[in-house]
Parts: sequence; structure tokens; C-alpha cells
Amino acid sequence: MTSMLWIKNDSVLDQELLDFMVGEDRDLDAVLMPHDIRATIAHVGGLRSIGLLTEQEHASLVSALDALLLEFQSCDFVLDDRFEDGHSAIESYLVDQLGDLGKRVHLGRSRNDQVLVSTRLFMKDALRELQSSAVQCAHAALRQARAHEFVPMPGYTHMQRAVPSTVGLWMASFAESFVDNALLLESTIDWIDSCPLGTAAGYGVNVPLPRTEVATELGFDRIQINPMYAQASRGKFEAHALSVAWQFMQDVRRLGWDLTLFASAEFGFVSLPAEATTGSSIMPNKRNPDVAELLRAGAGVVAGAMAQIQNITSLPSGYHRDLQLTKGPLIRGLQSATRAGAIVPRVIEGLTFHADRMLDSIDPALLATDRAVELAVSGVPFRDAYRMVAEGGAASENATPQQSIRDRVSPGACADLRLDEIEARLRSLNQ
Repeated sequence: MTSMLWIKNDSVLDQELLDFMVGEDRDLDAVLMPHDIRATIAHVGGLRSIGLLTEQEHASLVSALDALLLEFQSCDFVLDDRFEDGHSAIESYLVDQLGDLGKRVHLGRSRNDQVLVSTRLFMKDALRELQSSAVQCAHAALRQARAHEFVPMPGYTHMQRAVPSTVGLWMASFAESFVDNALLLESTIDWIDSCPLGTAAGYGVNVPLPRTEVATELGFDRIQINPMYAQASRGKFEAHALSVAWQFMQDVRRLGWDLTLFASAEFGFVSLPAEATTGSSIMPNKRNPDVAELLRAGAGVVAGAMAQIQNITSLPSGYHRDLQLTKGPLIRGLQSATRAGAIVPRVIEGLTFHADRMLDSIDPALLATDRAVELAVSGVPFRDAYRMVAEGGAASENATPQQSIRDRVSPGACADLRLDEIEARLRSLNQ
């Protein structure tokens, strides 16, 4: 390992303890490296603007940082065990290329605000990607809802057949939930859109850093003003980002559950796209809904990451090395959610619905609630109507699933799905 940024003349190094302290930082920083380089470019621009770097020095640093990014992206520069972390690697590269000028890049910042700004940029990008997926999921579910708006299927409560429903109602439930997820993601991006760069180790620095200008260059809406709060927000912002990703993944989990059930031979309501299933290694007759099952499990990955961060961040004010361990769950949780989000629209769009099988599953008992409501509307007290129907009396002679669906006229119900209203909310996200 090359000399660490924090090394002093009296430092005693123990490789086993160093390896423990580094942990998985190099692997994680490989994900954050482009963001770290981008933030470093903005930082040296700030140093130039207040006269701490000349135009030529600034140009040399930016040129070297641009070259480092290209080398990293092409795998010509590898973040390996020569370096303690990504921050050390950037400075080491600059010193190799530019000599003493490379040593000047750290003026006015700490590894604390370096990791804060790189993870903040990573979170913003990941949440934007997830929001885009939520929008695409909503579009896919809306298309299926429109295409199968009045196709009857059983509705369930407690996993028991309850009343007639429709594919349109089922798919519209996901469309609206994904719209809400996209809105929640949008507000979360706004909430975390503050730049911590320039707060250093949590107490500011002795130079008038142009923090607002640097924040603007990095695409932030504002600066995170108080340096101590910037440190305290590490873990807080990450946990919230994961909680919003979990909201999205919870709806994905519900979809995965529905599809694994309804694609089974016992139901036979829906078929998954062939590419979303796999065969059995021993049973020639099997096709397994692996993609739906993995989507179902994904919410647990995000929830576990969120819980890990929440337990780490029970700390007093100031920076603590414990916070290093928030990086792993953040990256794993958000990457898990974004990977899942990217494939959900394809799964929804590839579904095949088996209308005959769904209609055959609606037996006359499912029309009982309609009959009780019909009697109540005619003047029979609802509780009396409920008992009359429960005891087998007053059956409706012309009741059918199709009629039940046509009669369900309350706003949002089968006969009035309000798909245009859901789509209007969705379109507002695309402006």
C-alpha cells in the first residue's frame, strides 16, 4: 500500500490492522470514483477562483483529473491494494503526474467531506435512475390496465376469493403506486440536494471557499450550511434514500408475490414472459418464475441495508470511523433496487392474461356482496341484507361477473378506474 494520507513520522503500521480498517473501501470506492473525481475537479476550480491556484495550475490539475477518469473508465487505472481508498488514489495519481502540485489539491477539504459529496452525488444519480424506472413501471401497468380494463378476475382478501374484480383494477393499483413512488423519489432528491463539500472534517476551514459556486457546478440546489450537521447527516440521508427505495421495492415485492401465485398451475391466471422463467435442473416439466421470485426478495435486501445504517448511526456529534460502514449497505441497497427497477417494466409488458381461466374462477358465491348492496339500496338495512344473503336467501337471478363489474361505479372501482387521472399525475412527472 502506498503512503496513506494520514501518515505521520511516528506512525506505527500493522498490516493486519490496516487491512481491517480499510475493509471493503477500495471495492466500494470503485463505484464512487467517478463522483469523487468530478467533485475534485469542482474543488480545484473553487481554489482557483479565490486565488489559491493559478490558471495554469488549475488547468494542469483538471487535465490530469480528466485523464484519470478516462483511465479509470477504461480500466487502465485500477483501484487496487496500492491505495487505502479512492481519495488516496486520486491524490497519489496527481502527485505522480504533477509532483508537488498534486499535493496541493487537498487544501480546504477532508476525506470526510470528500466521501460525503461523492456519496451524495451517487445517491442523487441512483434515485433519479430509480425514479425513471418507477415512471416506466407506471406506464407499463397503465397500458395493461387499459388493454384489459374490463377482463374479469377474482378479487381476494385473506387469500380467499371475495368479489369479482378485473385485470384493469389489478394493474391500475400498481400504476398508481408506482406514480406515488416516483413522486416520493422526486421529493427525496430535492431533500438531499445539498452540497457538503467545503465543510472539511466538520468544523470548516481557514480559507473563504466559494462553496455555493462549487455546489452549483456539481449540480446541487444549495449548500449544506453547517459543517457539524454535514457530518451528522452522513447515515441520515443514506437511511432515508434507502427507505424510499424500499417503498418502491415493497410494491415490486407485491407484484412478485402476485405473479408467482397467479402464474402457478393452481391459478393459471397469467403467464410470465418466457425469458423471465427458467427450467428445473432435474424436472423436465418445470418452468420456474425465477425473476418474479427474485423481485419479491429484493425488498428484503434494501430493508436490511437500511437497518444496518440505522444501527450504525447511533452516535454523538462529530465524525466517527463507524460511519465508514454506512457506505457498503448504501451502495448495495440502491444498486439492488435500481437493477430490479430496470427490469420490472419488461416483466409487466410481457405478461399474458388467461381470461377464460380467471372468469371460470368467479363462482356465484362471489356475487353475494353485490346482492347485499342491491337490497340495501332498495331500502333493506344493510346488516339485515347481509344476513339474508348469508343465509342463502334473496339471490339475484341475473347476476353475472360482468354485471357486477359494470355496477361497481364508485370512483376508482372496476367500472370507473379513473385511468386518465392516474396518467395525468404520471405525465406531470415527465415535464
